[in-house]
Amino acid sequence: MATLTVWKFDTPEGAQKAEDALIRLQGQELIQVLDAATVSWPEGKKKPKTRQANDLLGPGLLGGMFWGLLFGIIFFIPIIGLAVGAASGALIGALTDVGINDDFIKDVRAKVTPGTSALFVLSAGAVLDRVHEELRSQGIHGELIQTNLSSEEEAKLRKVVEEGDEA
Repeated sequence: MATLTVWKFDTPEGAQKAEDALIRLQGQELIQVLDAATVSWPEGKKKPKTRQANDLLGPGLLGGMFWGLLFGIIFFIPIIGLAVGAASGALIGALTDVGINDDFIKDVRAKVTPGTSALFVLSAGAVLDRVHEELRSQGIHGELIQTNLSSEEEAKLRKVVEEGDEA
């Protein structure tokens, strides 16, 4: 079963530090990172900067299209407004089908604001308590927002991403 976690940090640099630490923790077999992406939102900017971590992890399981879709719904569609309202509803529906529900999206949107950052990680076999402990021991303090994906939801997510790559 895969786990999608979002770690929110109180600085724009926190997510990058956490990503670097997760790569080290993966080497210690405390977590298997399947894919990851970061969001950094410097103070005074209208929108955050996003980056998929596949340059560090090899080709990610989900790909840029998934992260673009998710980040678009969380951070950019509320800015765009009603012009894409119906399209955003369909996108949110597709994510709900794979275990990413509206409450999760609203929670992330409310917590990741200017002056903060977030690390989005799709992982397997994580010992989350140990990972969190290790991050704290390295001076990386973040708030964990988590949603688990069942095996069925993970398969649906892969299908949605594969179909999107064909479009």
